[in-house]
Amino acid sequence: MNQLLNKLEKKFGRYAVPDLIKYVIVLYCAGAALGLINQNIYYSYLSLNVEAVLHGQIWRLFTYLIEPYGFNQGMGFIVSILFFAIQVNLFFMFGRSLEQAWGTFRFNMYFISGWFLNIVAAFILYGTLHSVQYLSGFQYIYWSMFFAFATVNPNMELLFWFVIPIKVKWLAILDAVYLLYNVFQYVTMGISCISRGIPAVGGQYFSVAFAILVAMANFLIYFFASRDYHRISPSDIRRRQRFKKQVRDAGRQNGGARHRCAVCGRTELDDENLDFRFCSKCDGNYEYCSDHLFTHQHVRKHD
Repeated sequence: MNQLLNKLEKKFGRYAVPDLIKYVIVLYCAGAALGLINQNIYYSYLSLNVEAVLHGQIWRLFTYLIEPYGFNQGMGFIVSILFFAIQVNLFFMFGRSLEQAWGTFRFNMYFISGWFLNIVAAFILYGTLHSVQYLSGFQYIYWSMFFAFATVNPNMELLFWFVIPIKVKWLAILDAVYLLYNVFQYVTMGISCISRGIPAVGGQYFSVAFAILVAMANFLIYFFASRDYHRISPSDIRRRQRFKKQVRDAGRQNGGARHRCAVCGRTELDDENLDFRFCSKCDGNYEYCSDHLFTHQHVRKHD
């Protein structure tokens, strides 16, 4: 997968959209505005209705991304507005952090693959359960950015419910458990509806479960594609172990010091302001303090 992404980046990388998260947020806000005006507009003309797509309404393959945001009514409306504003700010933070970590092209591909996988899921449901309406838009793809963000910044702390500081990695685990519970719940309700002879409703429950699984699968694809598997290869593990042993042995020989100048023999224990560097022109691992790094005589094996 990593090699495929590298090949695609070489060929199409120049077409990647910088700071894509800005345009993603525009779509998210458009869905919120649509939810305030009339959600029926979305489900009647814009949602991913597979039957309508097969009858020529191709635009639905793109407009389904403008999923309405579910604002509450009454006093809950103010709370909904607050949480919506918080989500927008979080999405900006997640998106820009991931684009910086992955690169512009891979971040673009993250959303493109999420868009495509949701369409595939909709057609699978239509072919198996004849579920016409794919009820979920891009909501779960947005939130799956949080899992990716947690892998990049696992020890960053956020205030849970604005009070309790908790590391991002633990929040991601809690979120994953919650989403898997939702998948189980929606699948159970979908099976129940199908067994009672109402497959259309069952298909709608399955569409939400599929959307969650698609979002998590999309994250896992890019998570494993960005892993450095050389670091877990047996040869690399042995190399790091040998290096750590050499460092420990050198520390014991030097009275606990980790660095020793090959010319004057001073260590960081003699002067904490000394800076030590290895010389790239010497044959072998010769380390010098800042006073002798540029003045020493280079060691050559043939000398």
